[in-house]
Amino acid sequence: QTLDYDDIAKQACASSFHFQRIFGILCGCTLGEYIRARRLTLAGMELAASDSKVIDVALKYDYDSPESFGRAFQKFHGITPSQAKKAGAPLKSFSRLSVKLVMEGGHMMDYRIEDKEAFKVVEKVRLFSTKDDSNLKEIPKFWASAHADGTIETLCAYSGGGVFDGRILGICYGDGCQGEFPYGIGAGYNGKTPLRSGFQIREIPARTWAIFKCKGPMPGAIQDLWRRIYSEFFPTSEYAPKNEIDMEVYSEGDMASPDYGCEVWIAVEKQ
Repeated sequence: QTLDYDDIAKQACASSFHFQRIFGILCGCTLGEYIRARRLTLAGMELAASDSKVIDVALKYDYDSPESFGRAFQKFHGITPSQAKKAGAPLKSFSRLSVKLVMEGGHMMDYRIEDKEAFKVVEKVRLFSTKDDSNLKEIPKFWASAHADGTIETLCAYSGGGVFDGRILGICYGDGCQGEFPYGIGAGYNGKTPLRSGFQIREIPARTWAIFKCKGPMPGAIQDLWRRIYSEFFPTSEYAPKNEIDMEVYSEGDMASPDYGCEVWIAVEKQ
């Protein structure tokens, strides 16, 4: 059976984009990775316990051909589907996931709630697809190219003073309802430096922001902060994310240092 991410997300009262995003933050793997692992687990069990043909099992678990199924099966289990049918064949199992939010005290989280007037950012923007988790691979490539082609250096020239004072932004827009979303690498706009080709100015409307401090080496520290925001802060807060814009705000410095500091900004509203 082909699983539709949009239908799955609707059952959780969320857009496909935000459901996939929060699933990855809380569960430590993407929705696509989880579905593939569960299918291959069940396929292995069926091959080992029945006389089912490999081609029938491949089609049952939504693979287009025995060849594509065989490659995925061997990568996951370490043996071929035919070998899995032999008695005593070693198989791997990825257990069914049960998501539970367990509230535990004693964890410090540095944050503040601020009302900000509208401000302008200058940015380079690309559209990213949520299909097959491609955004998780393509956004890091976008950042790598921004460092290599001088984009980051150019943004620094725009950003003196203002709300962000020289810091670089990773800006995620929209709810991804159409299967794609804009993502920008930008900086606060000082209104002085002439705009270069390939960049655009966008006004961020007045919003209430939940702003979280992050300290530690990247990317591990900020990934852990995102997990804690959604597993610890929002479930017990009077604020909820508006699901329209959030930003990672990066300071200059050694991002591998345990003392490196940055922030996460999330547009919120009172529940």
